[in-house]
Amino acid sequence: MRYALLINERPGAYEGLSEDQRAAISAEYIALMKDERMLGGERLQPADTATTVRVQNGEPLLTDGPFADTKEIFGGFYIVEASDLDSALELAARIPAARFGGSVEVRPLVEL
Repeated sequence: MRYALLINERPGAYEGLSEDQRAAISAEYIALMKDERMLGGERLQPADTATTVRVQNGEPLLTDGPFADTKEIFGGFYIVEASDLDSALELAARIPAARFGGSVEVRPLVEL
């Protein structure tokens, strides 16, 4: 079954870390991509680069920035092929954001 691992980061979680510490965290993300269960993934630009689209009265309403002010910001995702939920959860637990005050939402993909 395929799962999305949705990475939610705590803003400022990596501030104050040394360059070596940041490099080690980046290496963890890169290592995850080498796992045979990984189908792909991407890191998103910071939330302040977002544009939110709503439609009101049939007209698009555009707002710069994220939809809401939250404790966590959607930072990226992985798509994995895992034999079961436990296998997907094991991968999610290895994502550094989960250790730095963020979370990883694991959600099955709709199989068509």
